[in-house]
Amino acid sequence: MEKNNHNIALVTGATGGLGTAMCHKLHEDGFFVIANYRNDDKGKAWQEEQKTLGFDFVIAKGDVTDFEDVKRMVTEINENYGTISVLVNNAGITRDTPIWKMTLSQWEEVMHTNLDSVFYCCRHVIEAMITNQFGRIINISSVNGQRGQFGQTNYSAAKAGMHGFTKSLAMEVAKKGITVNTISPGYIGTDMVMAIREEVRNKIVEQIPMGRLGGTEEIAYLVSFLASEKAAYITGANYAINGGQHVY
Repeated sequence: MEKNNHNIALVTGATGGLGTAMCHKLHEDGFFVIANYRNDDKGKAWQEEQKTLGFDFVIAKGDVTDFEDVKRMVTEINENYGTISVLVNNAGITRDTPIWKMTLSQWEEVMHTNLDSVFYCCRHVIEAMITNQFGRIINISSVNGQRGQFGQTNYSAAKAGMHGFTKSLAMEVAKKGITVNTISPGYIGTDMVMAIREEVRNKIVEQIPMGRLGGTEEIAYLVSFLASEKAAYITGANYAINGGQHVY
């Protein structure tokens, strides 16, 4: 394919429910999608499953919690396919527990995966975006980064930090043809949410004015819009998409 054509999109944490939906929608909207993964078995199985659905995605192994490994991954993408024009920072984990029980590793794992990775990935793609005078960076935060949640001091801090990062980076690159935005989903019907005990999940749904979980495709649609050239005047924004659970 032709290099530097504004069409190469890298999605981190692509093998989960949200990541998969994002890859599908971006592909449907004409992007050349590269799906990041960390675990070989899961990544390759996901790639094969996507092929059976008609999506022949390129996959890129990389540990987003490792600055040098992200550099290697981005360098290989640049050499093999061209420079990344759309970066979706979607990788995320939870290690929920009240702070009086939280271990240092539970804090650090969440910070490394959910927040440090955003810096690592942006740092390694931003210079090429500046050179090309075009880029779209979309950071996937959470409603719990906006409002807080019991047992999630680590997760909420990391997700709130993502939007602080978004705002400052948006200002730094606003004149470079690059937009930087945050999406803060509420409770979406992903494997992570469906793994919550049913009685707890039902109580969560009761607190959502729309009375349901969000769909992964609803988040993916917003991602693809923000990645498009039509969204060129939107930057530094935080899109809440939570069914009315948290309004401000």
